[in-house]
This record gives sequence, C-alpha cells and structure tokens, in this order.
Amino acid sequence: MTRVLFRVPVLGKMLREFFYGDKDNIYYFIFTVLTLWFLAVLTWGYPAFIVPLLCAVPSMFPVLILITIGK
Repeated sequence: MTRVLFRVPVLGKMLREFFYGDKDNIYYFIFTVLTLWFLAVLTWGYPAFIVPLLCAVPSMFPVLILITIGK
C-alpha cells in the first residue's frame, strides 16, 4: 500500500519524507496539511472546513465509546 502512495506525484514525496526522513519532518508535514486545509477553506468556504471534520467522526466515535466505558 505504501508503495502505491509513494508513487503519487506530490503526495508521495511528502509521505516518503514523513516516514523515512528527518524527525523534524512531522512538524513540516502538519504545517503543510493545515495550510492546505486553510487555503481550501478560503477557496471553497464552509464545506471545505466541515468535510474533514465529518470524515474524522468514524475514527473518534469508538474512542468516545471506550472513554465512556472506562477502558
């Protein structure tokens, strides 16, 4: 799977540097993703803000359930 992602032109180089590069690359990666999200919000408005948050719901829902159960 990672070989396929690494072959995507722009995203592949970023992910390769994130996984195999310097330890400080995590900060550059996070900054780049947040900047792209900010530019998307400036370009397309509210939908660009809310869609990534809605995509995060399936990953956070089990976490909230586990917190509620107490595990």
